[in-house]
Amino acid sequence: MSSLNPCEAHAPLLALDAIADGGFAEVEATLDGDAESLVLFRDGARVQAWLNICPHAGRRLDWSPGQFLRAKTGELVCAAHGASFSLTDGVCVAGPCRGESLRAVAVRVQDGQVVLD
Repeated sequence: MSSLNPCEAHAPLLALDAIADGGFAEVEATLDGDAESLVLFRDGARVQAWLNICPHAGRRLDWSPGQFLRAKTGELVCAAHGASFSLTDGVCVAGPCRGESLRAVAVRVQDGQVVLD
């Protein structure tokens, strides 16, 4: 997990309603003083977040900013080399980085907004 300074914690990232249920969104956030791209995945009222970086080659997961691929079986797919990641825990279940994980970022939903936790 990344450490946040007090002004970064609870910073609104995006309205929950801006993410389709079962869909993805990309947002920028400041973590440890650096601007980072995050992947948000909405599952009902719950949102999970990971750094938008594939552990295989350090490239972004999206094929175009904010546009993510999803396997027929439901996993998030890296557009560069096809690694597939479980939406439950971010673990690579198929592809060149099998067994490695996306780096999770703690978020929560507060007053209809996705915020850093």
